[in-house]
Amino acid sequence: MKICISSLGTNLDSSVDPRFGRCPYFIIYNTENDTFEYFENGSRNAMGGAGIQAAQFVVEKGADAVISGNIGPNSFRVLAAANIKIYSGVSGTVKEAIEKLKNGKLALTITPDVQSHYGSQRKF
Repeated sequence: MKICISSLGTNLDSSVDPRFGRCPYFIIYNTENDTFEYFENGSRNAMGGAGIQAAQFVVEKGADAVISGNIGPNSFRVLAAANIKIYSGVSGTVKEAIEKLKNGKLALTITPDVQSHYGSQRKF
């Protein structure tokens, strides 16, 4: 199984990012051989549609599941249409998130848990 995790960094000790569409990196972990790759999220600075673009990227990479802090409605629709399992409300490190999923300690997300444009709200 390929698991895509929204991440603040490029390795398994990085923190899970609370944003999906605007996270800096995606880590795709393969449970079959315990390997991972990281990818810069090219849509994180998009003026609009970051969640849709990020979800499409994840679909193209062949992910079976997504782990993130939050999932907005646009991302959710794209991922759900591709039959990708979604787990949100997750914090801690990427490694901890993977272990929680492997041990059945994450619940499937059945609806978006933030509004559109959640990740683009800037705080000054």
